[in-house]
Amino acid sequence: MADNKRIDEKTGTSTVGHEWDGIEELDTPMPRWWLWTFYGTIVFAIAYCVAYPAWPLISGATQGVLGWSSRGELQNELTAERDRRAPIMRALAATPIERLPDNPQLFAAAVEGGRSAFKVNCAACHGAGGAGSKGYPNLNDDDWLWGGDLAAIQQTLEHGIRQPGDDDTRQSQMPAFGRDQLLKAEEIDDVVSYVRFASRQEPASASAKRGTAVFANNCAACHGDNARGNRSLGAPNLTDPIWLFGGDRAALTDTIANSHAGVMPAWGKQLDPVTIKMLAAYVHSLGGGEATPPAPQVAAAPAAPAGSQ
Repeated sequence: MADNKRIDEKTGTSTVGHEWDGIEELDTPMPRWWLWTFYGTIVFAIAYCVAYPAWPLISGATQGVLGWSSRGELQNELTAERDRRAPIMRALAATPIERLPDNPQLFAAAVEGGRSAFKVNCAACHGAGGAGSKGYPNLNDDDWLWGGDLAAIQQTLEHGIRQPGDDDTRQSQMPAFGRDQLLKAEEIDDVVSYVRFASRQEPASASAKRGTAVFANNCAACHGDNARGNRSLGAPNLTDPIWLFGGDRAALTDTIANSHAGVMPAWGKQLDPVTIKMLAAYVHSLGGGEATPPAPQVAAAPAAPAGSQ
């Protein structure tokens, strides 16, 4: 091939010796600046491999003479952020949840911390904004099964709903009136008529009138004679337009016939107390939170009769 090389007359550059159908290739040398840049990248790559983690090994990688790692830098950033938040976390830990609203700045910090924790732990079921879905309560409204003040929300978060092994978990059980043959199909249909009448979805009817007696005998013990529910039992108010599993005839029939027993994790076993307190503050702030109920008044002791000292 060297025998085929020649000097091109127009450029004065040697050819490489190849020829394709009369077309030849010039052996033009690379520009000096390009060569030095290429050599520089080689030197940089060698220096990088020496200074930083680079070569994979069986159980890790070379550490590099600088001892730097992305994991180590992340840990340093997390430590710095934890140190920055430490005073707030200590203040939250020391403040009873009922007293959080007394310190607006601390309450606002708790809400922001709870917002982040909610996205990680709760949004999968309740939605990113807490609006819920069928079977998962909407946390933005003012309808609460177990109470919507800060302490009640904290209790629900800490001990969960129907969690085995937690003696303080929220616990309620509605009978499956149809599946367990406690009521006949026509009685269930009458109760549905009564509930839809009580929630102003249907006008009065003979079926609803018959359902009134069935409700009084089977449902009023938990939901109350007026169907307005009982928070101490986790029994929902049946007179408002808010339904966890739906308020149309088909959904109500299914609920009464087969019952529902939703569960929520006992977050006290997975999250630290301050995080749960922040979650409670965030949920309370969504719009449906209630004021802390007043403490019960203790009657003063009667005055001692005169001359008894």
